[in-house]
Amino acid sequence: MKEHYAIAIDGPSGAGKSTLAKAIAAELKITYVDTGAIYRTIGYVAWQRGIAPEDEAAVLSLLPQLEIGIAHGGEDGLQHMLLDGEDITDQIRLPQISMYASAVSAIPGVRDYLLETQRTFARRQSVIMDGRDIGTVVLPDADIKIYLTALPEIRAQRRFLELEQRGTPKPFEEVLAEIIERDYNDMHRDVAPLRAAEDAVVIDTSELDFEQSRELLLKTIEERL
Repeated sequence: MKEHYAIAIDGPSGAGKSTLAKAIAAELKITYVDTGAIYRTIGYVAWQRGIAPEDEAAVLSLLPQLEIGIAHGGEDGLQHMLLDGEDITDQIRLPQISMYASAVSAIPGVRDYLLETQRTFARRQSVIMDGRDIGTVVLPDADIKIYLTALPEIRAQRRFLELEQRGTPKPFEEVLAEIIERDYNDMHRDVAPLRAAEDAVVIDTSELDFEQSRELLLKTIEERL
């Protein structure tokens, strides 16, 4: 196996990218980078300050003021997002932040601002990075590209159960509507729309449980390395 490599995982919301990427990173002992959490951090600040996430000028004006940090390790060994030195990992997972993250990530200036930050991680160490445009834009030369997907209804059911477990339940129909809206927004934005890279391996987890998905991803990665 190569000593230094990059794995790009793209796919729609609720496909299991983050959960699976964390598990694979632990298995391979490499760094997991959740790029969605970075966009969620910016969305969180916009939400906190009452700024409409589609207000490009207002969102861009926030960026120079923000001190965004990423910490790996700690007791859980996972990625934690820091804002002005404060750990906001839990806050950015609030349900209302998802749509904010989707909207701010469609702003070209935001993507440009964060692009080099993400690439620096891959230059310094072996990484598994997930998001919407990792294999197509952020790491176009990644050693392995995977497009992870599942039917909208399946992804909505997973999200529905996750929200229940977190103590922030929502009606299933509302969760499904949000998934469908997020898919449309991510796939139709002008900058770096969500799509599978031409050389990506497409994996549909609709009929797979977590362990089956993990084993399939690990097998796919090991074969290509």
